[in-house]
Amino acid sequence: MDTMTDAAMVTPHDAERNAALGATTAVQNINFASSSSFPGVGSAPRCDACSDEAALDFRFSYAYQPIVDVASCTVFGHEALVRGAEGESAYSVLSRLNDSNRYRFDQACRIKAIKDAAQLGIQARLSINFLPNAIYKPEVCIRTTLEAARVHNFPIQRIIFEATEGEVISDGKRLAQILQEYKRTGFLTAIDDFGAGYAGLNLLANFQPDIIKLDMELVRGVDSSSARQAIARGIVSMCNELGITVLAEGIETAGERDFFVHEGVSLMQGYLFSRPAFQALGEINPEAWPTSKKLGAGLDL
Repeated sequence: MDTMTDAAMVTPHDAERNAALGATTAVQNINFASSSSFPGVGSAPRCDACSDEAALDFRFSYAYQPIVDVASCTVFGHEALVRGAEGESAYSVLSRLNDSNRYRFDQACRIKAIKDAAQLGIQARLSINFLPNAIYKPEVCIRTTLEAARVHNFPIQRIIFEATEGEVISDGKRLAQILQEYKRTGFLTAIDDFGAGYAGLNLLANFQPDIIKLDMELVRGVDSSSARQAIARGIVSMCNELGITVLAEGIETAGERDFFVHEGVSLMQGYLFSRPAFQALGEINPEAWPTSKKLGAGLDL
């Protein structure tokens, strides 16, 4: 996860926490094709307002945190987490956003995340946070992402766009339309921080993303909290019925990991596996993988 929310709504504490910390068996049903085709690049209208980092009066970079699949003990993808140009906190960047530069920043983030991921040689999926309130015409400005993917030869089917459910969204149906346009184009879609914000179940009624990332406050200490367990099980069950993959983020302990393994969730992210690595790919702690016995008890292998 990242703090790609409206800077006015984010405290320094929240931004630092969210920037640092970041499936159900339905993960097998998602189409994770590796085609290098780039539909729409030649025909989509040009968006002259879309630009790169040079259009901003500040610089930024990325740290990358792995998303793992504990069923196969592999890296499923990497989330791009915004940082200052020299590795400063996400808040040092996001606190500079305002109405006049939010849109340019959102577009620059897409370009830089894809460019850097290609340079790092990422072969797994790339997860990019985006600012829903900065999207005006997704069918037009999505061209920025398509063009960056084409230039850097990064298949769009390996790009996940995360919308933060915790952000104040003035129009939930509008967000659903934006996500639908991304999905139609060929990107994977995810709702970050699910259970923390304003859209929640109403958003799912209008749009079913490929992935839901459970809010880390629901994950924290779930192995010792009956209330969190009940909520988590309810969300997992609902997502199974809707064909949505669940990702548990903010996993810090073996107990948290094992609870979700038992519930059939295989996609995870958090300090237990790897911390974000600045301008590099985080390395997985080999001791973080669950044992085969625990896997067999929880996941349909």
